[in-house]
Amino acid sequence: MGKREVQEVNAGSMADIAFLLLIFFLVTTTMDTDTGLATLLPPPVEEEPEDTPPVKERNVFTVLINSQNQLLVEGKPMEIRDLTEAVKEFIVNPMDDENLPEKNVKEVEFFGTVEIGKGIISLQNDRDTEYQTYLMVQNELSRAINELRDEASKRKFGKKYDELEKEEQKAVRTLYPRKISEAEPKNIGK
Repeated sequence: MGKREVQEVNAGSMADIAFLLLIFFLVTTTMDTDTGLATLLPPPVEEEPEDTPPVKERNVFTVLINSQNQLLVEGKPMEIRDLTEAVKEFIVNPMDDENLPEKNVKEVEFFGTVEIGKGIISLQNDRDTEYQTYLMVQNELSRAINELRDEASKRKFGKKYDELEKEEQKAVRTLYPRKISEAEPKNIGK
């Protein structure tokens, strides 16, 4: 009885099959997209107009985050959890406090003649501020504006801001615009 020869397998087509599988998986695999804050940056200012009137101190709500991730709001220490209510109080100024923002009388569709605050939120952080703290503060500022918009929507239309028609949303945004000014990070200190 003789030795049987082992038959050779033609491996030339294996490379083609592997290549086709590679292409198939590359085409069908979905990639995770990076998510982040949906913040629209303002266009760059070419030249500062010389006749810009200064913003009154009472119309600016200053939020500082230091290198130790501590908040200083209007010159006083504050916990992040208290920031939403403080921002709402500043924007609405229900008692017309002379230390809170002035108001403009304006005609707004669906709402008639209303008083709208001139308040601006100024956010500044230290170069060493943790990104997580910065995001938490941003979240609280946005939450305050969103809650005010929801409250106005429910009072006027009986539903949340997100459920309104575009024209109704535009009117609510006129009442409570998102005026958040972010300064370039610097060394604020401890």
